[in-house]
Amino acid sequence: MSLNHTPSSERVHIALFGKRNAGKSSVINAITNQQIAIVSDIEGTTTDPIYKSMELLPIGPVVLIDTAGLDDEGSLGAQRIQKSYQVLNKTDVAVLIVDSTKGLSQLDLHLIERFRLKEIPFVVAFNKADLVNPPIPYDLECCIGISAKNGHHINELKELIASQIKPATACKMLVSDLLNPNDLVVLVIPIDSAAPKGRLILPQQQTIRDILDAHAIPICVQTKELSCLLVSLGKTPRMVITDSQAFAQVSDIVPPEIPLTSFSILFARYKGNLESAIKGAAFLDHLQHKDHILISEGCTHHRQCEDIGTVKLPQWITEYTGKKMQFSFTSGTEFPEDLSDYHLIIHCGGCMLNEREMKHRLITAKEQNIPMTNYGIAIAYMNGILKRSVELFPNLHQYL
Repeated sequence: MSLNHTPSSERVHIALFGKRNAGKSSVINAITNQQIAIVSDIEGTTTDPIYKSMELLPIGPVVLIDTAGLDDEGSLGAQRIQKSYQVLNKTDVAVLIVDSTKGLSQLDLHLIERFRLKEIPFVVAFNKADLVNPPIPYDLECCIGISAKNGHHINELKELIASQIKPATACKMLVSDLLNPNDLVVLVIPIDSAAPKGRLILPQQQTIRDILDAHAIPICVQTKELSCLLVSLGKTPRMVITDSQAFAQVSDIVPPEIPLTSFSILFARYKGNLESAIKGAAFLDHLQHKDHILISEGCTHHRQCEDIGTVKLPQWITEYTGKKMQFSFTSGTEFPEDLSDYHLIIHCGGCMLNEREMKHRLITAKEQNIPMTNYGIAIAYMNGILKRSVELFPNLHQYL
C-alpha cells in the first residue's frame, strides 16, 4: 500500500447486494466508469466478493464491494451467499440492485429488513429502467431508477449514496490529542522474521502520521538500540510506544516516569474498545484447564515462525496460566457468529477492519457473554504492566 493512499479501514465501505443477474456488476462498472467486475448473462458470474478501493466523487475515498447473488444455488451457492452476508458486517452504505423487469422479490424485501435491523443506511436502485418503467414502491425512501447499460441516472445514484453517509461526529485521533508541538515520541519497532520486508506495518505508519500531524517528533528504534537512544536524547520523551511483542523488554528499559503504551492499545482506543478490552484481559486469571481461546486477526498476512498470534501468544498464555488450553485461529473476514465454544477472545488491534466491522465483532462477543481483549492489552496484563501502559488515560484506572 502506498503511504499516500487512504487505508481501507478508513474508507467508506459501499456494498452492492441483490439477486443474480440483477446487474450488480454492471452497476459497479458504471459507477466507477471502469471494468472492475466481469459482466455476463450467465447467472452466478460473481462468486466471491470483489473489493475495489478508489476515490469516488462526490464521496471521497471508498471501498466498493460487489457481492455474489443472494439467490445462488447448490452447496457452493450457499457458501457464496454466506460470504455475501458477511459483507454486511463491514458495510457503511448498502445498495440493493433490483431488476426493474421483475420488481421487488421476497428476497429483496428480506434484505431490506436486514439492512434496517443492522441499522445500515441503504439505497434501492432499480436497474434496467431503460427497458421498463421501474415499479418503485411508495413506502420506500432512497429509491431510484437507473440503467447501467446506458448510464441513465448513474450520477444521481452516486449522489444518493453520498447522502446516506453519516458525517463523523468527532475527529478520531490515535495519539495526537495527547501531544504538543515538538514533543519527542519514541516508537519501538522490532524488525524480525515476522516483519514485512522493506516497509512498516499499517499501525506503525498511521501512528507516525498522527504524530507528525501534531507537529511532534517521532523517533523509530529497534528494541536493542532503545537504551542507547534514551541516553543520547537531549530531553525526556513525551511517551514510548512499543510493538506488543516487545512489551516486557521495553518496560524494563524505559524509566517509570516516561509513559509507556503500545500500538494495539492506541488502536483499541481509536476503535472504541479499550475499556472492554481491559476488562476482558482480567479473565486470563480465570481460565481453566482445556478452556478454548479464539485468537483472531483482521488481516491475512503470511504466517512466520515467530508469528505473534499463532505462536507467541499461545506460548505466553500457557506460561502465564500454567494450564494447557485449546487455541483456535481466524483471520481476515472470518469471525464466528456462534462463539459459544470459546471462553476468551484475543483480537489484534483491528487496524485493517473498518469501524463497523470491529463494532460487529465486539457486539457479537458481548451479546454471547464472551470476554474479549486484544494482543497488546493481554500481553501487558500478563507482564504486570497494564496499569502502567494505560497511565495516559486516567479515566480507565477504575477498571484495573
